[in-house]
Amino acid sequence: MGRGDRRKSPKMRRHKRQRKLKLRQKRKQEAAKSAKTALSGAKTGESSSGE
Repeated sequence: MGRGDRRKSPKMRRHKRQRKLKLRQKRKQEAAKSAKTALSGAKTGESSSGE
């Protein structure tokens, strides 16, 4: 065992960065989707209450 062996390898750091990036993108996409459905839901709610 050499000195500094416990450090994460560049490959592992890359892997973690990629996972975090994909998670951020997923959250952003879900937030946009929920906002869109909330907006369209509000529109349909208004039209149905107007009847």
